[in-house]
Amino acid sequence: MYVLKRDGTQEKVFFDKISSRINILCKGLDENYVDPPKISQKVVSGMYPGITTAQLDELAAEIAVDMTSIHPDYAVLAARITISNLQKETHDKFSQVVQDLYNNVHPKTGASNPLVSKNFLDLVLKNAEAIDNAIDYQRDFDFNYFGFKTMEQNFLLKVNDKIIERPQHMMMRVALAIHGDDLEAAFKSYDYTSRKLFTHAATTLLNAGTVCGQLSSFFEVQMKEDSIEGIYDTVSTCARISKASGSVGMSFQKIRASGSYIAGTNGTSNGIIPMLRVFNDAARFITPGARKVKGTYAVYLEPWHADIFEFIDLSKHSGEENLRARHLNLGLWIPDIFMKRVEDNGDWSLMCPNECPGLDLAFGKDFDKLYLNYEKLGKSRKVVSAQKLWFAILDAQMESGMPYMCYKDSINEKNNQKNLGVISGSNMNADIMQYSDVDEVGSCNIASVALPKCVDAETRTFNFDSLHDVVKVAIKNLDKMIDVNNYIMDEMKNSATRHRPLGLGVQGLADVFLMMHYPFDSPEARQLNKDIFESIYFAALEASNELAQKSGPYASYEGSPISQGILQHDMWNVQGSARLDWDTLRANIKSHGVRNSVLVAPMPTATTSQFLGNNDGFEPYQTMIFTYRSHTGECQAVNPHLLKNLIERGMWTPKIKEMLIESNGSVQKLPLISDDLKKLYKTVWDISQRVIIDMAADRAAFVDQSQSLNLFSAEPNYSRLSSMHFYCWNKGLKTGMQFLKTSPVEAMRLTMGEEPKDDIEEEIEKTAEDLAAIACSLENPEACVSCSG
Repeated sequence: MYVLKRDGTQEKVFFDKISSRINILCKGLDENYVDPPKISQKVVSGMYPGITTAQLDELAAEIAVDMTSIHPDYAVLAARITISNLQKETHDKFSQVVQDLYNNVHPKTGASNPLVSKNFLDLVLKNAEAIDNAIDYQRDFDFNYFGFKTMEQNFLLKVNDKIIERPQHMMMRVALAIHGDDLEAAFKSYDYTSRKLFTHAATTLLNAGTVCGQLSSFFEVQMKEDSIEGIYDTVSTCARISKASGSVGMSFQKIRASGSYIAGTNGTSNGIIPMLRVFNDAARFITPGARKVKGTYAVYLEPWHADIFEFIDLSKHSGEENLRARHLNLGLWIPDIFMKRVEDNGDWSLMCPNECPGLDLAFGKDFDKLYLNYEKLGKSRKVVSAQKLWFAILDAQMESGMPYMCYKDSINEKNNQKNLGVISGSNMNADIMQYSDVDEVGSCNIASVALPKCVDAETRTFNFDSLHDVVKVAIKNLDKMIDVNNYIMDEMKNSATRHRPLGLGVQGLADVFLMMHYPFDSPEARQLNKDIFESIYFAALEASNELAQKSGPYASYEGSPISQGILQHDMWNVQGSARLDWDTLRANIKSHGVRNSVLVAPMPTATTSQFLGNNDGFEPYQTMIFTYRSHTGECQAVNPHLLKNLIERGMWTPKIKEMLIESNGSVQKLPLISDDLKKLYKTVWDISQRVIIDMAADRAAFVDQSQSLNLFSAEPNYSRLSSMHFYCWNKGLKTGMQFLKTSPVEAMRLTMGEEPKDDIEEEIEKTAEDLAAIACSLENPEACVSCSG
């Protein structure tokens, strides 16, 4: 048996050499559980003649990761083996890596094909020694195996399909792309991100320093006109954004409905459904690019539009293919008057914007007045029961998880950009709430703070000073990106430079609660949630104010609520806490303004959370055991906090693991688990949705954009969903729901790479039962929400 070394020579396999390498990498791991000789034996038994040393390392790593459910240190060992292998395969000088990226040639034609820009290369070569010396490669080993694999597959740059970047190279590339010649700021940014205190978004990690150079993540597009030219110009805009790894949100309520007269051709419109099929096909064709993500287009419609019933059916799994658009994310932009009509079991009028203009440009009392006037004038295309439309919305949500629920009046009443005009749509995550028009494509730079890094696990205390510091660094990074970004069209630059919007989010809130030993549904967790987001908003405003003191407020500042001394929590009638010096901050803002119109937008962080080793965003855990695929098969990974507690108490056994798998990742019905752990380790399926919504409302007062709030119900029905939606609306939330998630089993399966099943069983009830259920939920919403978990 021989192995091929990295220099191409052959060498006889020696068990002792394999065992010695693994032993060295096991230093500091728990010797009571981690068994190096056992791993070495499995490696030898899996070898074959001619295996390369790199393949040998991958085999050892996959064997170790298969043993992760025995102890979390096996995941650490797997990461160490894999990262050590990568470091042997890549250059230890960042400047040389950048040179190799620039010198890349097309593998087929041999033509020059630089992967980084000439300006970036020149910057690195000019400061090569200082940059190379600033990188700490030991920090690569801080990633766990699954996190590193996520980064390797999605973000590390390749030449001829071979990865040539290390994690530290990627982070330095991003820091330098943002800060350029300001090496002090670049090195500080690198230090914070390499210590995993915060991370930029996927688009920024992919494009920073490259020839693309487009760093923004989310865009809001308005169709210039309701015409063939307008439609295909908008498709082209969306395609260009997708090509640069951006995600697009669009609103369609101003587009004429089916059967509307077209003056230019003396014909009638086919409505928005065939048009959205065009966008659906564009999404299918373009989005599987660098990000390898389907469905990065979101489309929004208001419920008065005459094509609304056909719109909400677009995402259903059943039905004719030519009436579906499953690569689009669908969202409703709901005025309060619709919710009131549903609540009162009243009639609802459907209208065409071509015949009833201006509805898309009004909100609140102005919208109500215009809508009621059109009703009075008999302008409605059709009058239906408001609850009939409501049931159709709920049916679609139970089948596909969509449409989103966004509340138009709350969004526009409580937004710092309302001096610009009416906000008519959002992005694919329903968290970015910005103004856009035909001359401005709204754009947003985003990042997320790793909240667990602010917890002292030994003392179980949360360090708000550390959070404050990290937020300010992240905000100043995001602001700098506005000035250095490579805008792919003038309309993007117009919006970004006039309003300078930012979107800072979080990840790992559930991990914070577990580290602090706070059950997610405890009063302590609820208060900490509120305190964290108040601190984030305060620090973000302080950073933006400091930037304004140097460079002046953003161009459209005058007339905004904040220019009048109105902050986000003022719009919610919430008082800032005494632990923060709001009076001094308000005085500084009054004197100098702020540099950014909006600052906070908690988003889903699935990919970046995975590589930083945190739970997604601000959500509870969906399951306590995940299943991953590897070349050696499937392996289960248990929530590391739970596993640590069980091991410390001598309660972790193969039997517990099997029971956990059989219970879909919930510990609640496992008799061997103690009550205190059951209370602490509730999944989102074990928690009342009222808790989830209350916490969203608590943090909302300090979120000046919005938050990507998912709702969960393992057994959804009309009563339960109506209860949740009306509770969100009555709480004043801007985003009442992004996705409805209905399957605890799917929460485990999705990590295996399986596609969701299409044959979702539909709930069939009699009309009388439907009306009784919705009446119950509307008359007694708190009781229904309490049982909806």
